[in-house]
Amino acid sequence: MSIFDRIEKLLLRAEIGKPLGRGEIIELLKMPGDCVPELLATADRVRRNDVGNEIHLRGIIEFSNFCERDCLYCGLRRANERLERYRMSDEEILAAAEDVKAAGIATVVLQSGEDAFYDVSKICLLVERIKKETDLVVTLSLGERPPADYRAFLDAGVNRYLLKHETASPELYKYLRPGCRLDRRVTCLKTLKELGFETGAGNMVGLPGQTHEILADDLLLMRLIDADMLGIGPFIPHPDTPLAGIGNDDIELTLRVIALARLITRNTNIPATTALASLHPQGRLLALQAGANVVMPDFTPEPFKRRYDIYPGRADVGPAATIIAGLEKDFRSIGRTVGTGAGNRPAKTNSGTVH
Repeated sequence: MSIFDRIEKLLLRAEIGKPLGRGEIIELLKMPGDCVPELLATADRVRRNDVGNEIHLRGIIEFSNFCERDCLYCGLRRANERLERYRMSDEEILAAAEDVKAAGIATVVLQSGEDAFYDVSKICLLVERIKKETDLVVTLSLGERPPADYRAFLDAGVNRYLLKHETASPELYKYLRPGCRLDRRVTCLKTLKELGFETGAGNMVGLPGQTHEILADDLLLMRLIDADMLGIGPFIPHPDTPLAGIGNDDIELTLRVIALARLITRNTNIPATTALASLHPQGRLLALQAGANVVMPDFTPEPFKRRYDIYPGRADVGPAATIIAGLEKDFRSIGRTVGTGAGNRPAKTNSGTVH
């Protein structure tokens, strides 16, 4: 059997819902470039069948760029003294949430560095105000917290929690995130799932020291914890971090990982990340045609937006209304529409179709 016949057989099995093993995932990650269009097309068909044709928007508010971690890849790292730090006030955050509501978006994502200034009581009061005054679906992305905090967030009305695992290699995780351990991160993800949150995991593609085998383990971890959201984006080196100058312009590998995530998880919500748009002018559209079904426009007000400097060259500059108009035009160009509901992870039948 030729390599092309082998790939065709694997993709057919994946499309009809047969589980892919670790070795098969590695094969698809390493397959010849000539086969990639068929992988992406297969993932796009599964996306259409299992989550539908709508693209769900989530309005993101990056309300603090303080962070207690010293991750080697992130511009928010504690040791970056060149970054001008900020914390938005509750009133500024609420006003931005009102802008999300006014734009017709059903979900707001509150994201920050790991900033202990925002203790559990501050976050819960903020969430309760947002729920009361906007009735938006609320997603938090605040990093690792004690189980009691997660329970309090749930009681305050939080619906979703995004906690990217970044890499499934314990050694690489320890190197990239000094003082942190992958097993603690995974425990947090399992706790969030057990509590009933729609739980988001995800990884970076193109990290130094990353292998195809590690990427396969990323995908298997996402499937193992039954993550509801998968944030998969390319590693983009920041000039004010220890990884400055490491090149990564391989958007195709990121697209392969997104496509495989769709094939092995079926009905999850997968964003076409802003990082992809920063890496390639058509990066977001390419991801939306490779299995992704979510876009997260940035509603962080200026001058804060430019200071949430996790990586250079971030897309989505300018007023939110202008950004959304541009997104809708792009979506129409690929025959897709903006979703009007909350965009929860759909239920799945035994055959894999949406209910």
